[in-house]
Amino acid sequence: MSGRYFIKTFGCQMNEYDSSRMGDVLAAAEGLEPAPDEASADILLMNTCSVRDKAEDKVYSLLGHWRLIKQERPHVIIGVGGCVASQEGEAITQRAPYVDLVFGPQTIHRLPEMLKALRSTGRPQVDVSFPEIEKFDRLPAPRAEGATAFVSIMEGCSKFCSYCVVPYTRGEEVSRPAASVLEEIRGLVAQGVGEITLLGQNVNAYEGAREDGAPPMDLGQLIRAIAAMPGVERIRFTTSHPVNFNDSLIEAFAHTRKLVDHLHLPVQSGSDRILALMRRGYTALEFKQKLRRLRAVRPEISISTDIIVG
Repeated sequence: MSGRYFIKTFGCQMNEYDSSRMGDVLAAAEGLEPAPDEASADILLMNTCSVRDKAEDKVYSLLGHWRLIKQERPHVIIGVGGCVASQEGEAITQRAPYVDLVFGPQTIHRLPEMLKALRSTGRPQVDVSFPEIEKFDRLPAPRAEGATAFVSIMEGCSKFCSYCVVPYTRGEEVSRPAASVLEEIRGLVAQGVGEITLLGQNVNAYEGAREDGAPPMDLGQLIRAIAAMPGVERIRFTTSHPVNFNDSLIEAFAHTRKLVDHLHLPVQSGSDRILALMRRGYTALEFKQKLRRLRAVRPEISISTDIIVG
């Protein structure tokens, strides 16, 4: 099939990464090219976020606009992906029957199969399952655009904080094998990328399996392996959880100058009582102790955080 696609992305860097991989999948399997706007696209995809404010309202508002496009051009395919899709599933097609595809963050690699089934049956296709690492095994090689690139190294979160929906929309923590991550980065560097941002809902919980059967590679070890690659000039990572901010990662800050002088580490509250109610797994003092150890090895580092209020 020839044609063009348009992807609207809401939310975090992980969604930006997933949207770029959706484009890679559609280009590799369908021969599609990106459209400059919605009106000229044959496939309209929305990558949604359930964390940001009024997430569902934004989804159905945009779908209402896309419905008008489909009325004028009935061949247009409309798809909803991401975390709202994972949460709502078939409820999306029940409320908006003109939607053709509903897929979760872990099933973007199945878009070609879903499109084929849609064309053969004429019925909406819904797949919001959690097939774990299969997603990365079946994605095509990424296409670089510019000198920076996101690389997803793990998916999901197993912390189950009391306020957070991520474990229910992205699943529990699953790490990519270390060799797979390093191979993707080598491919990006060969395309001119010099700055790599490692992504994960809880990126410093990374435990990548090694081919030689050795103990899993943690984030600190992965950063050191990436820094040793010719062509890599700068490394970032996001988003971290204080519980998994360990000595190996502090050591990476101490000895890896390619790792930038910035850390975003969400504290969420300065009250131990509230932290316990949030099920965060640490106290305010423990959080500050980790930052003191980090500043001891990287005094110039800038640190940002998130705090929930109200």
